[in-house]
Amino acid sequence: MRLKALFVIFSLALPACTATSVPPCDMRPLTSADITAIAPISASCTGAPYPSECATADDAAPWINLAFHSFGIHAFGTQAALLSLMLYESGSFKYNINHFPGVPGQGTRNMQSPAFNLKYAEWLAANMTDSGISMQQVQEAEEEGSVEVLALVNGNRWSFASAAWFLTTQCNEEISQGLATSKEEGWETYLTECVGTTVTDDRNAIWKKVIALQKW
Repeated sequence: MRLKALFVIFSLALPACTATSVPPCDMRPLTSADITAIAPISASCTGAPYPSECATADDAAPWINLAFHSFGIHAFGTQAALLSLMLYESGSFKYNINHFPGVPGQGTRNMQSPAFNLKYAEWLAANMTDSGISMQQVQEAEEEGSVEVLALVNGNRWSFASAAWFLTTQCNEEISQGLATSKEEGWETYLTECVGTTVTDDRNAIWKKVIALQKW
C-alpha cells in the first residue's frame, strides 16, 4: 500500500530536504501566522470552553504539516481545503470532541463520526508501525465503546491527521484533483460528495479566507 510505504519512511520529525524529498525543498510549510491570519482566535486558548481540548495555532501548525507530508498532500488547494474543514469543525481548534449536540465518540479535529474513527484506528494499527496503536487496543476499545475508540486517535498527532487520512482513504482521486485546483466547485464537491455535509456560507467563508492567501 502506497500510504503504508510513506509512513514507514516518515517519522515524527519532518525529514531534511534531499534531492528526492517530497514536498520540494523550496515549498514553504504552513505556519502559525498563516493560521492566525485566517482565524485570529486560534492564537490563544485563553477562555476556551474546554481547555484540555484547545490547541493554539502554534500547537497546530507542526502537526498539520506532518499530516500533509505523511499523507502526500502537497497541492496548496488541497491543503487549504483540509485546513478549512478542521478550522470549521473544531471551532478554530477549540474542540476535538463533539459537544454540539454531543455525539459520543465523535471527534478529532475534523469531527469524524464514531464509525470513521473506528476505521481510522484500525487503519493506523494495520499500516503504521509507530502509531502507538495496536489491533488489540482497537478491539478492546471497540468493546468498551465509541468514546474509548476516539481516545485512541485523539492525541495531537492523529487528531490533526484525521482529515488527511479521510481524504486519501475515503474519497476518490477526482475529489483530490478538484481540491488541487483551488476552485470553489472542487471545494463544494468535496463537502457534499466526500465529507457528506452541506455547503454553508460559514464553511465557504473560512475556505475563501484560506484560498486568498494563495500560498503558505
